[in-house]
Amino acid sequence: MRASELVWFRNDLRCRDQAALAQASERGSVVGVYCFCPGQLTAHGVGGNRVAFLLRCVAELSRELGQLGIALKIIEADTFAEVPEALRALALELGVRRLWFNAEYPLNERRRDGAVTAALQAEGIAIERFDDTVIRAPGTVLTQAGTPYTVFTPFRRRWLESIGPGDLAPRLPPRPQAGPDIPSVPVPSLPERFVATAPEALWPGGEAPAQERLERFLESAVDGYDKQRDFPALDGTSTLSPWLAVGAISPRQCLHAVVARNDGRLDGGSRGAATWITELIWREFYRHVMAAFVHVSKGHAFRREYDDLPWRDDPAQLAAWREGRTGYPLVDAAMRQLAATGWMHNRLRMVVAMFLCKNLLLDWRHGEAHFMDLLVDGDFASNNGGWQWSASTGTDAAPYFRIFNPVTQSRRFDPDGHFIRCHVPELAALEGASLHAPWKARGPSLDYPEPIVETSASRLRAIEVFRAQAG
Repeated sequence: MRASELVWFRNDLRCRDQAALAQASERGSVVGVYCFCPGQLTAHGVGGNRVAFLLRCVAELSRELGQLGIALKIIEADTFAEVPEALRALALELGVRRLWFNAEYPLNERRRDGAVTAALQAEGIAIERFDDTVIRAPGTVLTQAGTPYTVFTPFRRRWLESIGPGDLAPRLPPRPQAGPDIPSVPVPSLPERFVATAPEALWPGGEAPAQERLERFLESAVDGYDKQRDFPALDGTSTLSPWLAVGAISPRQCLHAVVARNDGRLDGGSRGAATWITELIWREFYRHVMAAFVHVSKGHAFRREYDDLPWRDDPAQLAAWREGRTGYPLVDAAMRQLAATGWMHNRLRMVVAMFLCKNLLLDWRHGEAHFMDLLVDGDFASNNGGWQWSASTGTDAAPYFRIFNPVTQSRRFDPDGHFIRCHVPELAALEGASLHAPWKARGPSLDYPEPIVETSASRLRAIEVFRAQAG
């Protein structure tokens, strides 16, 4: 069993627009490999919903590669520390000349890749590395002073200026090959240490469902995206984040498709399309920040002056927030949506994050970890960036005195209460203003908790604490 090229799949689980796979297939006979590291996933706080989805995508990748005549080997190595030797042994067994992979940017992943590179190069095996999980690689979008951006708006402007026609042309899948007779390896089942609660039907694995969602979004919702994206009861977003998180669809495929829909424009044209492009750039921004500022991968606040902010310790309130029992209907509906589906609407991610960090004054790291444990689209860079934005500790963060009022947000973005009634059915009989502030409702007592905190007083408390910390 011999092959010349070994393609290491990571968070790029697709055949189309896959730089390492496309380039390797031009050089010789290809075999793919995926390293499943459940212990490392646990150490990174990744929960069962994302791991189950990940394995579904690996299974679909194996099937699609098989149709191209490419085998997919599966290495089960509990942690990253075991990966270099496992890949070295596989490469020697197959007799490959080159290992191909697309870069990942979190700290532990970079250290793993360095160890793999050293181990294989010591055996005379060449390493071919590409930047393919982003459109613009970290370190390529810099200020005039040559430093990384820490504010989004100028980053967006420079990023748009840097995009050329070649960045909008997704790569085709490799041609079918008549390669060596190397069998694929069955994809492992979800380990017992992980519990998946999100319905599989909501999040099918593979490239095909991602492409279908992208096409449906562009046909039916993108032009109204700027107005409808904040209303959780509407089907106004793409819900592509799970597939982007594991690379079952690439950001370049998304950009190419939306620009084509927008008459070739990256900016301007359809306001909905331009707004969605901006969301793709936010995703890139947080990856650039993660790569440039290593301390955010170590559990620190981006703004280090907030590392020792005196967060409160209140396990009961933290549990009420996690379980959707805060007494604020929109917050509770969002948290129950997360528990039931493994996903949460983006507007609501900000609402519940600000409620935790500001109204409850509980450490944002609790929320970041809870999201990673349940989200099917759990992604370190985006999750950390979003939480630190809401907590006012990160890059381009919301000013500490900007605190969403959950009742105001509820009235504005779920005015008819459709979303709340869906996820908090005990409030279904309430109408009008009572639905958004049920403690004001008259009549029979509700099987629903009283608010665990008063918004005005807790807002002032948060402002005083942040002001004192900022000096």
